[in-house]
Amino acid sequence: MTNRLRDLRAQRGWSQQHLADQLDVSRQSVNAIETGRYDPSLPLAFKIAELFDLAIEDVFISPSKES
Repeated sequence: MTNRLRDLRAQRGWSQQHLADQLDVSRQSVNAIETGRYDPSLPLAFKIAELFDLAIEDVFISPSKES
């Protein structure tokens, strides 16, 4: 699943470790989500969207809507 997590994190000047700490996950998990190697659980996806004050669809792009 494609996402904007890396861009959103960079816009705020956050490191992967800082974001991981905010989400209570490992830095490796943040890296895996950013690179598309891991799809977050629905609760984690909501937590990520809420952290950036966005809707889930503003962070994650549905595979059916990818071109």
